[in-house]
Amino acid sequence: MNEIINFFEQNIEIIYLLTFAVFLGFEIISKIPTVLHTPLMSGSNAISGVVLIGAILVIRVTEPTNYFALIMATLGIVLGTINLVGGLAVTSRMLEMFNKKKK
Repeated sequence: MNEIINFFEQNIEIIYLLTFAVFLGFEIISKIPTVLHTPLMSGSNAISGVVLIGAILVIRVTEPTNYFALIMATLGIVLGTINLVGGLAVTSRMLEMFNKKKK
């Protein structure tokens, strides 16, 4: 039981930050009209890049025994990479729509 309490005491700031980010992200995304989702995808690529850099920095400074922070940083790297690659693919397809077709 003491291990669980110590776990939460060590990571309370990360848990609060993660909870706040989830609620804030949901509220912001739910207010955006559907028409703007594709253009904003290219803007979110920059945010995914920041997430990747932040997660790499967290992994570098985290103690090897802090499994929660390591798991969250690894999850940030994986999900940030998926979002970045998907966003670049969508942006590329969107830009192809504006190219004139070759005859």
